[in-house]
Amino acid sequence: MQNLEAFKTLISTPKKVVITTHHKPDADALGSSLGLAEYLKMKGHDVTVITPTDYADFLTWMKGNDQVIVYDEGNEEESCQLIKEADIIFCLDFSSLQRINGLGDKVTEAQCVKVLIDHHLEPEDFADFQMWSTDAAATAELIYDLIHMLGDESLISKDMAEALYAGIMTDTGGFKHSNTTRHVFRVCGELVDKGADAAKVSKLVYDTNSLDKLKFLGYALSERLTVMPELNTAYFAISTEDLEQFRSRTGDTEGLVNYALSIEGIKFAALMIDRTDVVKISFRSVGGFSANEFARKHFEGGGHKNAAGGKSDLSLEETVDKFKQLLNEYKNELSNPINTYA
Repeated sequence: MQNLEAFKTLISTPKKVVITTHHKPDADALGSSLGLAEYLKMKGHDVTVITPTDYADFLTWMKGNDQVIVYDEGNEEESCQLIKEADIIFCLDFSSLQRINGLGDKVTEAQCVKVLIDHHLEPEDFADFQMWSTDAAATAELIYDLIHMLGDESLISKDMAEALYAGIMTDTGGFKHSNTTRHVFRVCGELVDKGADAAKVSKLVYDTNSLDKLKFLGYALSERLTVMPELNTAYFAISTEDLEQFRSRTGDTEGLVNYALSIEGIKFAALMIDRTDVVKISFRSVGGFSANEFARKHFEGGGHKNAAGGKSDLSLEETVDKFKQLLNEYKNELSNPINTYA
């Protein structure tokens, strides 16, 4: 944390605090937000978590979920008032204000202290305080580190520990991605010491699937997966009709792109989903090929080197065609033998 002593002074007296995170929050976004919220409440602050959109049902077990305000579910006026009255706004797990949709302009306009805590590449320069590191596997890891730096580890409750553990667990892919460092294991071990039930958290996040979600997964794998072995690339193209057929809910497509990347020899994977107004895209890669650079250059996106997102205003079919044409520009990089740990 830059200017740690000034930050300590800032939070030393009760403040009105708003915490927000990116649209369609995942376990790291929500876990870090609710974990930080619980900590700040223990310090005497008046804290509200506002998310731009809804999130998956498998995250609703986290303590504080019932008090989260979802901006785009008819809570625009209340959210704007809370942001206007805030003394501090914490922005967690996103590097660009575009990632919080309509809340972005409200946060920009707010005349208060802003704090960015994030681990994505190329953060915008809008915050008064910043705790940012691409070396961190998850924003939840940074939240734990911040509490540690402030000397308040004793305040970490079982509920906080489980929320933070969920964020780290998922952003490391269940501790199998290359961002799983010694520090990650040390932090998770200390969270378990604080009461986090690792088996319970894993069960709640990974093993509470609906039957529709599993049927959708089978359909996507059998009917919507395309493999391009000559370019070591695989992708899914999911239509609006596909989503409707399987009554898809928020979170049902999360992790789908990883199935494409899991195919032997695949270096680059994409998931393109027609969300009616825009085609949302997830990119994953292994080794030296940068999913972030590809997303940023061609699809108004970004993220991490090997995990990024983007969007397209074209139709789904046109987006797929654009994606395939672009791959030819990277033929030399993609067609080389895979080196997972480059």
